[in-house]
Amino acid sequence: MSSVTATTTAPDPTGSAGVPASSRPRLDWRLRFAALSLIWGFSFLLIKVGTQGYAPFQVTLGRLAFGTAVLAVAMAVRREGLPRGARTWMHLAVAGFLLNALPFSLFAFAELTIPSTLAGICNATSPLWGMALSLVALREDRPTRVRVAGLGLGFLGVLTVLGAWQGFHGLDARGTTLALLASLSYPVGWIYVRRTLAGSSASHLSLTGGQLLLATVQLAVVTPLFTSAPSSLALGPLLAIAALGTLGTGLAVLIQYGIVAEVGPTTGQMVTYFVPVIAAAGILLLGETLTWSTPVGAAVVLAGAALTQVKPKRRG
Repeated sequence: MSSVTATTTAPDPTGSAGVPASSRPRLDWRLRFAALSLIWGFSFLLIKVGTQGYAPFQVTLGRLAFGTAVLAVAMAVRREGLPRGARTWMHLAVAGFLLNALPFSLFAFAELTIPSTLAGICNATSPLWGMALSLVALREDRPTRVRVAGLGLGFLGVLTVLGAWQGFHGLDARGTTLALLASLSYPVGWIYVRRTLAGSSASHLSLTGGQLLLATVQLAVVTPLFTSAPSSLALGPLLAIAALGTLGTGLAVLIQYGIVAEVGPTTGQMVTYFVPVIAAAGILLLGETLTWSTPVGAAVVLAGAALTQVKPKRRG
């Protein structure tokens, strides 16, 4: 689900192209950090509720539409326009697909058959995928013993979550695979953004607004082809989709902008490790059940993901 700087290390559930500098907000960054953790953690629960009344593509389209509307208002307030240039828009279309349209849709389809808590845990594997891909795609991200150990530990945690020693008994393979593919889509998108849009002259808010707009257009084209209009409007799921878009996509992007501008991307990315914990709200609010291996494996995944973010010490 994600919005980060043009790096490949940490995931977040909104998928923005970058983070701009801004004036220091009045609200302490720790409070905004806690709010961001709550918003992204509850996003998986809102997806689950949304799919109870609407098709996955419809949930994603609504989410993107509401999120784009929030960024449009923010851009209007700051008097910023959309980016210019055909090449920039082409890159934003790819970024919108990899960071928004594809992973948002995959998570929505996944939660038709798996608990929202498990989807949140799968999302936490994004730093692992990002680390593995960056070792191949980015020359500056060289492996260290600690980071490689974190990678191995993280994927051991994934196997624990999935109950590999039991032959994956009782696991919905399709839903879990879709959630893991969604998590993989984020670092692929981050690498693409880093290579194509990192040097753009447009503001990061402008780029993200254009990215979400194009992702919304993509879903607006796809959704009517694969879904039919709902016979009735389910109010609860509709409100969940509205909250998912305005809070989990639009407002979350704006909050993270300020956090990263104020305390830096390393601290800002730490929110990733709180999301699975808060995503466990599905157990309390939706009556979801999990085996003991799920929280244990999640802890191992988060430990491994944290190790992959350890930067090598500079000599001298």
